[in-house]
Amino acid sequence: MENVAVIGASPDKDRYANQAMRLLSAHGHSPIPVAPKHETIEGKQVYRLLSDVPGKIDTVTLYVSPGRQQDIIEQIIQTAPRRVIFNPNTENPAAYPQLKAAGIEVKEACTLVLLKTNQF
Repeated sequence: MENVAVIGASPDKDRYANQAMRLLSAHGHSPIPVAPKHETIEGKQVYRLLSDVPGKIDTVTLYVSPGRQQDIIEQIIQTAPRRVIFNPNTENPAAYPQLKAAGIEVKEACTLVLLKTNQF
């Protein structure tokens, strides 16, 4: 199973990022919440920045709008996960060439749908 950084994680159970945290856990993955304003989400330690996360990250799933992604994209490249999932409304085609050049798979998809359809 994978270590999945959930960037834009939220403690609000109605938010898709929170639903992704719970569904990732239910499918045996290890969600890692990344958000600047929280200490714990779903009982897990929250990291302020992606670069603060210790250990290997297999997948990054984004829940942050494109206008707030510049520093995040740079951190993703430095972290070198296998892939990045751009969830609906986070798509950022301008960043894709940089990520692909770093050997990172780019996927425009919904993490929730991928998990529910066994395509994650």
